Amino acid sequence: MTRKEDKFCCFYSSNGNVRLSAVMAGYSNNPEQTGQQLLTRGDIARKVKEYRDTRINDLKLMALLGYERLAFGSIADCIQLLYMETPSLQKLEAMDLFMISEIKKPKDGAMEIKFFDRIKALEKLSEAQEDTHEKSLPFYKALERSADMLSNSGVENDAE
Repeated sequence: MTRKEDKFCCFYSSNGNVRLSAVMAGYSNNPEQTGQQLLTRGDIARKVKEYRDTRINDLKLMALLGYERLAFGSIADCIQLLYMETPSLQKLEAMDLFMISEIKKPKDGAMEIKFFDRIKALEKLSEAQEDTHEKSLPFYKALERSADMLSNSGVENDAE
């Protein structure tokens, strides 16, 4: 596979647009047709799937890390923001305000800050842990059955 073909696979796996991916990879003559022809090749299809799987796994990891940050992150900068009268753009950019879901400033000049729900973030983390556990459970059950079968057959052989 050439570097150009690999680029096509990478772009196509992220945007799903044949023509755009071919153009971005450097195919200028009939990019739509070239992209379609590339997708018919087995090695190209496998590489696109590989890139997609990697992207999906990366997104899942990013989501889990985001939930961890929401569940266990500090709200110190958010509270500091609450007490600032007129924060500069530079100060705001230096603050970690990831935990904030909404900011309101009513007419009376006060500031209302709404945070993301930590309990929901913990629930999502727990669900992800259960999903991982459930996927590995059939393997462990199969091992258990095999061990039972081996131990039962060993008992019968000893009795003879």
